[in-house]
Amino acid sequence: MDYEHKAKAVGDCLLGYKRDDSGWKVCKKSNDVAVSWRPSSEFPGNVYKGEGIVVGSPEKVWECLKPVPNGLRVKWDNNVKRFELLEQITEDISICRTVTPSAAMGIIAPRDFVDVILVKRYEDGTISSNATNVTHPGCPPQSGFVRGFNHRCGCICVPISGEPNKTQVFSFFQTDLGGLLPRSVVDSFFPSSMAEFYSNLAKAVKSLKDL
Repeated sequence: MDYEHKAKAVGDCLLGYKRDDSGWKVCKKSNDVAVSWRPSSEFPGNVYKGEGIVVGSPEKVWECLKPVPNGLRVKWDNNVKRFELLEQITEDISICRTVTPSAAMGIIAPRDFVDVILVKRYEDGTISSNATNVTHPGCPPQSGFVRGFNHRCGCICVPISGEPNKTQVFSFFQTDLGGLLPRSVVDSFFPSSMAEFYSNLAKAVKSLKDL
């Protein structure tokens, strides 16, 4: 499998999602974040977009988001229980396994996901993580976990001109949770869990000492 090619295609795709405003329907909105959705072109479900401003420099926000084992994300993100590096492909591309806890009052059982992840930095200071599902010989499906599939997803941290201590954070999720979940459970889970994601991210960044 050409992991590098697959990872780089995700980076281009997420930038396209960010730039393309057509077809998104807002499903949850607060002072801090707007979550919207539109039908996915990759699987019979939805792609969800989160957009919010987080108080903290892009580097601080990225410190909380970056996809590394023993990183900060497992401490604050309620949907990430464990994060394992399966293979480092290049300096910026890795294959990882993410384990999620049960959710929605136990209706959604623990899951695991195997993804190729590209970390990309842009000249304007934007930092992004870009992921999609892959198979890897080192991680076949395991008992006790439903194998889910992340379609092109990730986070983009964008500097705000004239506001060095604020970051615009875009997040994109389009996840096939696997198993036989009712569509209504999935459709209600993502908007609320993404709003919680922003709230917990803001608290995690606030608790970080200055970098």
